[in-house]
Amino acid sequence: MAKNAAERGSFSAKDYHDPPPAPLIDAVEITKWSFYRALIAEFIATLLFLYVTVLTVIGYKSQTDHTGNKNNDACGGVGILGIAWAFGGMIFVLVYCTAGISGGHINPAVTFGLLLARKVSLVRAVMYMVAQCLGAICGVGLVKSFQKAHFQKYGGGANGLADGYTVGVGLAAEIVGTFVLVYTVFSATDPKRSARDSHVPVLAPLPIGFAVFIVHLATIPVTGTGINPARSLGSAVIFNHQNTWNNHWIFWVGPFIGAAIAAFYHQFILRAGAVKALGSFRSNPNV
Repeated sequence: MAKNAAERGSFSAKDYHDPPPAPLIDAVEITKWSFYRALIAEFIATLLFLYVTVLTVIGYKSQTDHTGNKNNDACGGVGILGIAWAFGGMIFVLVYCTAGISGGHINPAVTFGLLLARKVSLVRAVMYMVAQCLGAICGVGLVKSFQKAHFQKYGGGANGLADGYTVGVGLAAEIVGTFVLVYTVFSATDPKRSARDSHVPVLAPLPIGFAVFIVHLATIPVTGTGINPARSLGSAVIFNHQNTWNNHWIFWVGPFIGAAIAAFYHQFILRAGAVKALGSFRSNPNV
């Protein structure tokens, strides 16, 4: 029978069983070294992410600034395309490096979406978000310590609503952009898909990195592209100018709404798991 199937060009899927939902409160995991190793991985990954990407933003602005050097080319530097590649490329690299340790979230919105889908416990989600925010602040702090003059002059890589756009447009851009990212995360890491399409290996960090790249191309002109509350917080805290905080709430509310919609869409609509998911919201899934 297997031979006949092979002759027909079909593939046998791996056996698949839905993993049980993560307990809402898991006190046991905080006693394990693997938990703290994951927190360290999230902290360092977010630090490196902000260090490289904010440097890229500031470098581009300094290379195209005519006020400091009349020889600068307005079309020089890496451009918006290069900035988008820096963000997407770093996510690809860092998710690849940390996925086996912490899951490679590097973004509170991703962590929040996975919490809603019961992929991580509440304790792990909260601690991940703290580690990510601290890593982002430290990463931007390194940029400032190395290039203080450029950092202050070119806005510290902070997110902000661009001139000509309303708060509603900025919020919508963050919601949709984060939806694209978190939906990609769910799809690329779906164990059922991996089992069903086992003959077509999917390198999950690649589509996730491309999602970040594409969203940046679309939304850099609108908000500078947040879609990551830790990224927005890190730059805002270190730059710390009043105009940076004016609409800062957009970069938290938008990504969290987008992540929630993506989690609902993937888990309840695509995976048709509404009844099962609602029944799993208890601390001990075995009860």
